[in-house]
Amino acid sequence: MMNIISVSAPACKPLVNFQPVALTMETLFQHNQQRKDKVVVIMGATGTGKSKLAIDLATHFPPAEIVNSDKMQVYKGLDITTNKVTEEECRGVPHHLLGTVDDPNHDFTANDFCHHASVAIDSIVGRDGLPIIAGGSNSFIDALVNHDSMFRLRYECCFLWVDVSLPVLHSSLSARVDRMIEAGQLDEVREFFDYSVSDYTRGVRRAIGVPEFDEFLREEARGGDERRKKKLLEAAIAKTKVNNCKLATRQLQKIHRLYTIWKQNMHRLDATEAVFNKGAWEDDVASKGRRIVQKFLYGDNRVLVSAGAPLPLPLPPPAMAAVTH
Repeated sequence: MMNIISVSAPACKPLVNFQPVALTMETLFQHNQQRKDKVVVIMGATGTGKSKLAIDLATHFPPAEIVNSDKMQVYKGLDITTNKVTEEECRGVPHHLLGTVDDPNHDFTANDFCHHASVAIDSIVGRDGLPIIAGGSNSFIDALVNHDSMFRLRYECCFLWVDVSLPVLHSSLSARVDRMIEAGQLDEVREFFDYSVSDYTRGVRRAIGVPEFDEFLREEARGGDERRKKKLLEAAIAKTKVNNCKLATRQLQKIHRLYTIWKQNMHRLDATEAVFNKGAWEDDVASKGRRIVQKFLYGDNRVLVSAGAPLPLPLPPPAMAAVTH
């Protein structure tokens, strides 16, 4: 049994008179808020350029590292289908939670993301680096920023929203599917495809561009006639395009809801023109993003004040039923 020795301190008067202050969770939070580490969060619908901006910023504010928040890109494989950045595109910037889950059937949940992202962010901050969270899975970001109490206590976020008008984005997504097919997406899915599995509700099999090709690949395996296979392939590609557009619309609807919570720290960058004119990316997105992050990190009053002001919020996206090709 452990002996506890009680030592009485000598009575003495305090050097100054003071009133005791009750230490509450609120005062602890206010005190901790003054010492929060900084995190940049890049959001946007699929195909708007989130990864490109994250890498641009990471190279401008070294040592920065990127934490992927796309729920399909956390899985190993299907790099074309899930649109992962290539090693060349990474430009030497370390990425976390990118292609790290080996089991294609494992459901990587929002809780999983919160745990692994927090570990990665703590590690980056421990190396005096800037964590940049980037990805299209807004439910993951919502869970981390709004519902993870430890994250809220430790970190302050600056949100950059890369936005492209929906009609332009839908056209761009359709063209991106064509480029992915040309880059070998069909061969990638064919190699991954499991003819004994028809459940597309778990793991990476949920990724757009996998279930859409099911009927075509099964017909191909049966040795069906060329005309039917061609029709099925065309239908699969068309469905992939439609589903990408639907995903973009859902993501944008979620961002509009999150904007009502984060609008004081959320900055919209309009990348619509950059879809048509690649040269507009620097002026409309990259340089504005750098000025906003510069002010967020250093409070530098020399930067343009207007650069940190949220742009006007566009009209909410249309209902899902209105989405067509």
